[in-house]
Amino acid sequence: MDKIRLEILGLSSSQSQSGSFALVLGESSGNRRLPIIIGMFEAQAIAIEIERITPNRPMTHDLFKSFAHNFKFEVNEVLISDLKEGVFFAKLICSNAHQTVEIDSRPSDAIAIGIRFGVPIFTYEAVLSEAGIILTDESNDEERGVLEEKEGQSTSQSAAGDELKNFTTEKLQDLLKDALNKEDYEQAAKIRDEMNKRN
Repeated sequence: MDKIRLEILGLSSSQSQSGSFALVLGESSGNRRLPIIIGMFEAQAIAIEIERITPNRPMTHDLFKSFAHNFKFEVNEVLISDLKEGVFFAKLICSNAHQTVEIDSRPSDAIAIGIRFGVPIFTYEAVLSEAGIILTDESNDEERGVLEEKEGQSTSQSAAGDELKNFTTEKLQDLLKDALNKEDYEQAAKIRDEMNKRN
């Protein structure tokens, strides 16, 4: 079966399920979107890697990467392989010098690991045609605006982000260190964004 490459387009709070997040994947060479509902922990693991935040202690997905490297295994790709009764299934395609193996995974974990290895994400046409959302050029522009707005809300446009503008750079550095110590990566991202605006 031919595989279709996907890209991560956005991550936002789920409107339908409290405490969950919507991970939006988009077809690289098309206009279909594949939204997947994931848990808070997995959303955080994906977000801190996308935002390039380094936690003080390794998270589970960082541990997997370290474990794989030490045993000379590489992750080659993430494959969202199936959809059964509304539940997505995924595989990590891994290899070493002697063999290639497929490891079953939840899509959220597979993607959190995959972005740490910098590997592509794929799915099959059957999955995308069943669960994908087709966007016109107009709705594509709207979606881009919504995703940018949601990303902005999760960082500098929130009330906390507005308050950060009043702090000195030295104070922001202290707050960033404190947020990382508390493993509050959402707040750390907001502080980092405010610091980046000033540079």
